[in-house]
Order: sequence, then structure tokens, then C-alpha cells
Amino acid sequence: MGRWWLGMTAGLAVLLAGIAAAGGARAQAWSDVLPTDMRFRIEMPAPVARHSVDEKEAAFAGARTVYEAALAGQNFDFDYVDYRPDALGGQDSKATVRALGRGAVEKAFPRDKYTYRRDEAVTLSGWDGYALDLEATAGGGVVMRTYLVKTRLYRLLATYGADPASKAAALRFADSFKVADTR
Repeated sequence: MGRWWLGMTAGLAVLLAGIAAAGGARAQAWSDVLPTDMRFRIEMPAPVARHSVDEKEAAFAGARTVYEAALAGQNFDFDYVDYRPDALGGQDSKATVRALGRGAVEKAFPRDKYTYRRDEAVTLSGWDGYALDLEATAGGGVVMRTYLVKTRLYRLLATYGADPASKAAALRFADSFKVADTR
């Protein structure tokens, strides 16, 4: 009876550990973010907080919409804002999205502390974008994407730690972004 009891106790411990691990995985589930206008889709760790920021930028046609999530110490931020149609008229979209995507990045992420792994123009469904992947000398980093679709600017930012799983989560977030508008 002693061995049977030890076997049952060990089996129960393994079962409970499996249930706890499955519960933890559910707590870190990902969800699709779809706006009411169905113009984009992105995956973010649940839960996702949404709010608007009414910035007083003359070129904006309305408030900036922000989505935020966190996962094991990582931050996942996604936002978009519509520009007035005349605010971007006549400008080269590649140069515009580069300027909007880079912004003050070099001040916030100095080259002596960060390595710029990816710093290039990209496209998404024919729309111009900009990709920045930065790694800190101490480990970890930031993945940023910026896209200009018609008069809407989309920005994605995810942080990651030194471990491969958090970097994979940041890239999953960035790679999941899709737009409905095609060019």
C-alpha cells in the first residue's frame, strides 16, 4: 500500500503541476484586436486596454487611438491616428513614414547603448512603412514598426528581454499586423 500511495501522490502532483501550467498559459493568451471599421487586425497579449488621446496636433483629423498590453514584463503598444487629407498631400510617403517612424528615436535609444539590428523601409500590402529593431548592450530590446496607409499612421512598439521567448513574442506582435486597405 505504501508504494501505491507514493505513486498516486506523485501522479497527483504531476497532474496539478500540469493544470497550473495550463492555467498560466491561458492567463497569457493572445487576442485579436479588430476595430469597428475593420481596417486592421493585430494580435496582442490579453487583456488589451484601449483608450483615446486627444492631442492638439494641427495635422491630426481626430484623436489618437491607443491599445496597450503587457506580458511577463514586456510592453506591447499599438496606436493609430488619422491625418487631415491636406496635411500629407504632395509629400513622398517613404520619406514621411521614415520621419514619423524614426522621430526622436536616436535621442531615446542612443547608439552607444543600443545596436540598430534593423533600420529600413518596409511595405505592408503595398503601403510604405519603416522597421526598427534595436538591441540593448545589456540584453533585450525594442521592435518598432510604422506604416502610413492612406492618411492613417499606424505605430507598433514591443519591448523584449534577453530570453528568446520574449523576443519571439515581440516579433509575433509586429508580424501579426495586417491592414484591410490594399494599394
